[in-house]
Amino acid sequence: MKTRFFLCFEWPPIMSRFERCGFLIRSWVSILGLCLVGSAHADLEIPPITESMKGAHPIAIIPFGWEDTTTSPPTSIAKIISGDLERTGFFAPIPKRELPGLPTTTKQIRFSDWRLLGANLVIGDLSFPSNGRYSVRFRLFDVFQEKQLAGFKFRAPGKELRRVAHSISDIIYEKLTGEPGAFNTRIAYITEMGTSRRDKRYTLYVADSDGENAIAIRSSPRPLLSPAWSPDGRKLAYVSFENGEPHVYVQEVATKSREKIASFPGINGAPAWSPDGSRLALTLSKDGNAEIYIIGMNTRHLSRITRNGAIDTEPSWAPDGQSLVFTSDRSGTPQIYRIFIRGGPPERITFEGRYNARATFSPSGTRLALVHRDQGAYRIALLELDTGFLRVLTETKLDESPSFSPNGSTILYATTAVGYGSTLAAVSVDRGIHYRLAVRKGKVREPAWSPRGTAP
Repeated sequence: MKTRFFLCFEWPPIMSRFERCGFLIRSWVSILGLCLVGSAHADLEIPPITESMKGAHPIAIIPFGWEDTTTSPPTSIAKIISGDLERTGFFAPIPKRELPGLPTTTKQIRFSDWRLLGANLVIGDLSFPSNGRYSVRFRLFDVFQEKQLAGFKFRAPGKELRRVAHSISDIIYEKLTGEPGAFNTRIAYITEMGTSRRDKRYTLYVADSDGENAIAIRSSPRPLLSPAWSPDGRKLAYVSFENGEPHVYVQEVATKSREKIASFPGINGAPAWSPDGSRLALTLSKDGNAEIYIIGMNTRHLSRITRNGAIDTEPSWAPDGQSLVFTSDRSGTPQIYRIFIRGGPPERITFEGRYNARATFSPSGTRLALVHRDQGAYRIALLELDTGFLRVLTETKLDESPSFSPNGSTILYATTAVGYGSTLAAVSVDRGIHYRLAVRKGKVREPAWSPRGTAP
């Protein structure tokens, strides 16, 4: 049977007629569609981070002490912590000009001054390296009870000071909210550079959770697509067209060694790791139609999950590993369905609107983030699985590839915004905070947030 690649649906108006005739796997959508030419259809900027800060808890993060008065510290630990906490929407760091003092030790704190601000207090210091490793200490205080809530000492080389700062942010966040932080994690994304086929360059990057410290782990003149983190954060699965056909690879992030996982005739794409890391769900068209399959990482045993004349693609595992959600056009328009691995027919779970795609489970398994067409725009939305309530989270017009933080509080996505072009942004699920991330140059898309505890 000849592989069927195209069905006609409604797509963003910036796409060509050829591109609109495609509802395929994530990789095909990325390569044929979502070619973001200009910003004519992105009329709204991503709101500034200060727009939704009402109700945020004030916190004073004092610049960390540094022994050398003639040079600046190698990394601004306090600045990184402030940025981390502010982006959550739960905290409002107090500007340095409004601080009543700059204590770096417990003895220097006048708690009566800090009580007037009603803010928790973070102090710390950074010492010169011994045997190539800096010493970083911090303390978190409740100024009303004049009590230390948390404190820790780290030793790390200079190149890991950003990681130390993110770890401190995680400790503070968990101590004050009761929920684990997700700052000391990583993200992956893909950039596209070049204006013609001859000079195109696609690069897969891994960066800190705030987009800083980006490192290229794969580059190719052919498209790289659909990065997906393994549960242990050591590997990335992705699609590569380097040989002219879409094949699925798994690559070690640290060593960059890789192996080919799927190279069947036709489509090989949209890889998604099972929660235990033993299997990959993916889309294959080897039997003539795009269907969902599962492949064992050790055995390479292949199981077909869906059987339908429609195109089924973009699988995402439930956290318990018992079911998948996926996108299908079997109802006539792209919608989200759920199917249990043990068997049984798929169940449609989206009913609002004519376009819902690219769903991904929250870590709790109670919500889905997805792309929803809203008033002609493609936006990130949140679906509550118990009630079916769908809430649109973004206001830009061409958003894609939502990915939850490992604590479920934030959704990372790719977007096009006025003045910024194609970039990465994030939205806090329950606080309404939007912010942009630092990214490499080029068209930026396909972000994926790593599991917790995977920063090197």
